[in-house]
Amino acid sequence: MIRLRRTATGAATLALGAVAAAVLGFAAPASAHVTVNPEEATQGGYARLAFRVPNESDTASTTKVEVVLPENAPVGSVSTMPVPGWTVAVEKRKLDQPVEVHGSQLIEAVSKLTWTAAPDAVIKPGTFQEFPVSMGPLPKIDQMVFKSLQTYSDGTVVRWIEEPTAGGEEPESPAPVLKLTAASPSAAPAADPAGESEVEADDDEAEGTGLATGLGAAGLVAGLAGLALGGLAFARTRREPAPKA
Repeated sequence: MIRLRRTATGAATLALGAVAAAVLGFAAPASAHVTVNPEEATQGGYARLAFRVPNESDTASTTKVEVVLPENAPVGSVSTMPVPGWTVAVEKRKLDQPVEVHGSQLIEAVSKLTWTAAPDAVIKPGTFQEFPVSMGPLPKIDQMVFKSLQTYSDGTVVRWIEEPTAGGEEPESPAPVLKLTAASPSAAPAADPAGESEVEADDDEAEGTGLATGLGAAGLVAGLAGLALGGLAFARTRREPAPKA
């Protein structure tokens, strides 16, 4: 009986182990790739973005990162934030149609950003690095696809250039995608009641002025009447003879 119990226990343990392995297998994280954060911005506005680059190699370090801006969505203003130990090269291209930025017509736009690491600033295995960028005004399209290249110290180049497909699975080497949403329409200005308020205030003021004027006139008449009565009383007092002792 003991032997059977041990056999059942062992079978149960193996079954639980198989289930756990299956669960862990399904829960295993997907391969990390270059992304842009945040993943959403507003059309026509400016955004502070960060290209996040994880190192996937177990033996090599990331030494260079290249990000290509989409040709169908030129951005007039692009600026980078210094990253310690990294230098950035900015490439530009001529535009078929000028882009207006702050009232000025620009005939060229940034086409590519390339970050290169110093020997002591590489992205080592098990780590990641972010490269902040500010850009705008953002185009009025649904999304911007930033095809990127990641170069390792062993010469390997990973091309994150596959664009997403509508309703499809994520590509094996997806490019960073920034979704763009339309700006919320400005609310229609509410009817300004200032005019009505001013009219009501003027009417109230006029009524108050008229009332004050009427009261003032009545007070003046009352004052004159009192003065006249006082004068008559004084005159009568002087005409009456003084009482005899």
